[in-house]
Amino acid sequence: MFELSLDLVLLLAGAAFAAGFVDAIAGGGGLITVPALLLAGLPPAQALATNKVQGVFGAATAAISYARSGLVDLRAQIGAAAVAFAAGLCGALLVTWIPAQALRYGLPLVLIGIAVFFALKPGLDDTDRMRRIAPAAFTATVVPVVAFYDGLVGPGTGSFFMLGFVMLAGYGILKATAHTKLLNFASNLGGLVAFAAVGKPLWLVGAVMAVAQIAGAMLGARLAMRIGARVIKPLLVVTSSALALRLIWQLL
Repeated sequence: MFELSLDLVLLLAGAAFAAGFVDAIAGGGGLITVPALLLAGLPPAQALATNKVQGVFGAATAAISYARSGLVDLRAQIGAAAVAFAAGLCGALLVTWIPAQALRYGLPLVLIGIAVFFALKPGLDDTDRMRRIAPAAFTATVVPVVAFYDGLVGPGTGSFFMLGFVMLAGYGILKATAHTKLLNFASNLGGLVAFAAVGKPLWLVGAVMAVAQIAGAMLGARLAMRIGARVIKPLLVVTSSALALRLIWQLL
């Protein structure tokens, strides 16, 4: 039986608040919460499942905050969100059937490439650009691939959605962040449904962390909307690089 001591509650709540803040701006909140859950003594599968519980609330809070500011039209994006949910669910259900370890070897290089792109690409700001792919095509291709990856592996999902929205959909940095949070919420929810059946998340631990996640996500989304690309780009570069380094360390 897993027990919550006061020290453990404070540790996990603090980690969830920081993760919610970072994730609402640039993604990568799992870099903080998953190690915290493992440090608390949860087995890896249960830690990932519990992380999905609190992560869903953080992503939902950020998505709602952006939508209230007019950066996301929830009705227009409901189809893309449904695709992301289904793909995230499928990815999580097939996690034991697909050799996902092979993906992890190339993932650090991809994440470093994304970090370099956002760090060095000139002219990346909050201004929309020329769209290279129709919204329906984006929903049919990019969304299911990235969301499936989220359910199957997970790390870097926000970075991949951001890259797709900026490079293909032509969104500015802030608008891309807002739409990323909505799809991240949907794919997380799909993954949670699957993990609830096989990973047995600790619902009480997840609920405690969810409260802190919500507070952090609200603060992070508010800061991102106030400052925009000036805070999103550097944090995206840092989180993508940190995630790549962590994956390299795990592989070695």
